[in-house]
Amino acid sequence: MILNQITIPSLDVEKGTEFYQKLGLHLIVDARPRYVRFELPDGDATFSIHWVEELPKGEGITVYFQNENLDEVVAELQQKGIEFDLLPTDQPWLWREARLKDPDGNQLIIYSAGENRKNPPWRVN
Repeated sequence: MILNQITIPSLDVEKGTEFYQKLGLHLIVDARPRYVRFELPDGDATFSIHWVEELPKGEGITVYFQNENLDEVVAELQQKGIEFDLLPTDQPWLWREARLKDPDGNQLIIYSAGENRKNPPWRVN
């Protein structure tokens, strides 16, 4: 089994589309104002935004995007006007992360983890 697709809710698919294109995702399905789907620059998974009348309550959604050139990517995104809540920071779980929110408040984490992504020292065998 592989992870194929992630869909997040949005109150404004147009704003979300512009935001995720700035992040470097490539639009492959455009059914605005209700739905869009993107390819990511690497890998086979796709990512989509679906219009909703109301966002889910509570913590919301967190989406992780892996990039081993984290610091450079964050600098490039800042030059495009993307604002971060946390600039690249080494975390105790051995990942380096930057955090931001999309226009709907979904938490995005761009991170670099190397071998520790799937094989941390505390991995269960």
